[in-house]
Amino acid sequence: MPFFEHHGLRTHFEFAHHPGQPVLVFSNSLGATLSMWDPQVAELGPHFSILRYDTRGHGESSVPRGPYRIEQLGEDLIALLDHLELERVHLCGLSMGGAVAQWVAAHAGQRLNKLVLASTAVKFGTIAGWNERIETVGAQGMASIAAATMERWFTERYRWSEPDVVAGIRQEFERCDPEGYSACCAAVRDADLRGDLEKITAPTLVIFGTQDPSTTGMDAGFIAAHLSEEHVADLDAAHLLNIEKASGFNKLLREFL
Repeated sequence: MPFFEHHGLRTHFEFAHHPGQPVLVFSNSLGATLSMWDPQVAELGPHFSILRYDTRGHGESSVPRGPYRIEQLGEDLIALLDHLELERVHLCGLSMGGAVAQWVAAHAGQRLNKLVLASTAVKFGTIAGWNERIETVGAQGMASIAAATMERWFTERYRWSEPDVVAGIRQEFERCDPEGYSACCAAVRDADLRGDLEKITAPTLVIFGTQDPSTTGMDAGFIAAHLSEEHVADLDAAHLLNIEKASGFNKLLREFL
């Protein structure tokens, strides 16, 4: 289990390196770990060297004192790329990971070949809503919001048809450190990437779920409208569309990358 230590942060990562193959980096959503990308590793592994990691406060990575900032999460990723001596990569981020990917693309664009932004936005929800969630998790723990989170992450159809998959993801969510989760909630709450979009020059694919209550087609359209070279696609899914519609998501990535 490889770790990278930098400025007091211990980052857990997995890098399946295949010399000669392009590097594809995945950045996870809030409350998830690098395992959320298992459906992509299984199918895209033969075509890419895949790097995935646990965002600070999540999974096996350490939990420095919060709150965190999106630029801090972006700098964590750049430090990991430096550590692995990866000069240029493809980058795919979903939700919070999509915010991190936007920041990296705007502030370290020379490190990217192509960019994929999935189920994400430039501004997420309301300050009051995020503060309420932080307070709930602090008082009652992760289990208190797990059911509502699964309803946002997956359509009712998928929750009914794949109960074992959803149950496993819910268990992973409930294992998330409450302090790390809340610190990342603050990063998402305070993120405002509207001023960064026009700095992004990497060819970008924007993917949204037509049944996603969190990041909508309007959010995707706003991002696309402010990019110089973009492609937009949708999938009949909720927030974690890379799991709910894995084959369609993987096809979009293969064709774009």
